[in-house]
Amino acid sequence: MSAESTPLLTPAQRKLVGFALGFTAFGAIGWFIFVLLSGVANFISAFSSVIWPLAVAGIMALVMRPVVTIFEKRLKLKRPVAVLLLYAVFLLLLTALLLTFAPAIISQVVDFFAYLPVLWQKSVSYGELHFPEWLAVVRRYLDNPAVKAALDGLTQQAQDLLGHLAPTLKSAGAGVFGLFGFAASLAVIPVYLFFFLLSDDDPTKELPDHLPFLKKEYRDDVVFLLREFLGILVAFFRGQLLIGLIMGVLLATGFTIGGLKFGLAIGLLTGLLNIVPYLGSILGMSIALPLAFLQPDGGGLTLVGICAGVFVVVQAIEGWFLTPRIMGKQTGLHPVAIIVAVFFWGKALGGILGMMLAVPLTAFFVTAWRLVRRNYFSKSDV
Repeated sequence: MSAESTPLLTPAQRKLVGFALGFTAFGAIGWFIFVLLSGVANFISAFSSVIWPLAVAGIMALVMRPVVTIFEKRLKLKRPVAVLLLYAVFLLLLTALLLTFAPAIISQVVDFFAYLPVLWQKSVSYGELHFPEWLAVVRRYLDNPAVKAALDGLTQQAQDLLGHLAPTLKSAGAGVFGLFGFAASLAVIPVYLFFFLLSDDDPTKELPDHLPFLKKEYRDDVVFLLREFLGILVAFFRGQLLIGLIMGVLLATGFTIGGLKFGLAIGLLTGLLNIVPYLGSILGMSIALPLAFLQPDGGGLTLVGICAGVFVVVQAIEGWFLTPRIMGKQTGLHPVAIIVAVFFWGKALGGILGMMLAVPLTAFFVTAWRLVRRNYFSKSDV
């Protein structure tokens, strides 16, 4: 009789090897995702002057296409005429808004930047008067060579960051040429938008014909995911723009009635910046509350309380009424997940474009993961 062969590995060793292989696979996948995102960020940075106009025009076309369709069907117009009519209505509304609000807003923005040195001086004076011991501690630490070196390092990093955010003269085309390039990028957006709006077909209609190398079930899943992403993108930007506009009007009205200096400009810009979730609210509170506290005429804790109350009321209206009515549960993301997504995609895609697309991208990947888990991972061999 032949003796039974001894297994090469014990059950515990096999589990350890399996864990090691799984950990290595996850590490390799993580490294691949990191390299891929780094490549995408570098690509966007290198070709931002081309990508930005296309991205803005594409998103605007997805949002505005239903309006063109309404003009086309209700008024019995041809598609190009409906697009031109939309352009005319938009220009009339924009001109009316600019003539009504632009002078006051521009005046307040200019006055605010001129007021910043005064605000800083008032902040320092208030600190010296009420918290001299804290300022003494800060000054003592600032005299420390190690702290000085750290601050110098942070200053250099800030300068490097500004160097990344603002293109150098060489890459911008040396001064005035860079300005012309930026103006050309803005001017080409209406041209892209016009041609995007001319098409009334489903962007994914012919996609299956371009994926013959995939099996039918895989091809159907790819088309489904792309349609889901476009739906999320349209719902998010259409809803977020409307919500941001309403919030801006409410904040500007509340700040102005409350007596906040530059309240109209701060309120409107705070609302419009909420196209990136929570960004406008964070920046608006960071500016409005210190300004209200140090405002020379009528400032103090009372005005701070009024401004904070306006923020709370507007945020409550946005959370309980505007978002459920306008956007519903299109994204289904927790607020913490949204904040993490904004920072993650802002870093991954190199700036504001990633922050703007953070919620649609995250919602898309959540949908894709659920689809893959349901259709592929849940299948068990019989």
